[in-house]
Amino acid sequence: MSKEYKLEVEKRTIENKKDLKELRQSGKIPGIYYSYDSKDSLPFLIEKSVINNALKSDANIFSINVGGKNRTVLFKSVQYHPVTEEMIHIDLYGVNMDKPVIVKVPINLVGIPVGVKEEGGILNQTSQEIEIKCLPGDIPNVMDVNIESLSIGDTILAESINLGDSLELISSPDMLIISVTQPMKEVAPELDEESEEGEEATEESSEAASDAGSSADDSSDNSGDQ
Repeated sequence: MSKEYKLEVEKRTIENKKDLKELRQSGKIPGIYYSYDSKDSLPFLIEKSVINNALKSDANIFSINVGGKNRTVLFKSVQYHPVTEEMIHIDLYGVNMDKPVIVKVPINLVGIPVGVKEEGGILNQTSQEIEIKCLPGDIPNVMDVNIESLSIGDTILAESINLGDSLELISSPDMLIISVTQPMKEVAPELDEESEEGEEATEESSEAASDAGSSADDSSDNSGDQ
């Protein structure tokens, strides 16, 4: 069962950008709550410190009081400023604990592949998370994937991950998660025949010029002797 974390939120009536900017500067983040059983959405405010603590917790489901009712929610999305990377908005999604939801779960690699440790291979992690379907209370914090037995040339696909009976794979079964490959080797460029012939001709020309220079020096020396 997933751990539940309580969030303190307050109703929001402010909508204009200027006032929202001032709220963010004061440490409050605007958000939207919406639910599986309603088309209506409710704007709210939440302290940035509360969100940060929630994100650092081991919880995947959260409880809030909305419209006088206690609700169970998931973090649907957290938006950050593209330049400052400051948190600017959050969406909370109300769930039914008895109905499955689709979520993305980060992948945690366990161990060092034999192909890396003993064979000199390179570990490549293509996918950082996997999409699954399960009841809210069964959402895992991470998906542990043991990679110790992988040799060079081995791969792990999404369908290879053991999800157990409570989780259903939503990601494509053939989605590549991990591979161990040969390290890249530097290969010296091969010269074609024309290039080789050109080099030989250049070398011959250089040798001929050198011989001619030597002959001229000899002639000069002989003239001086006379």
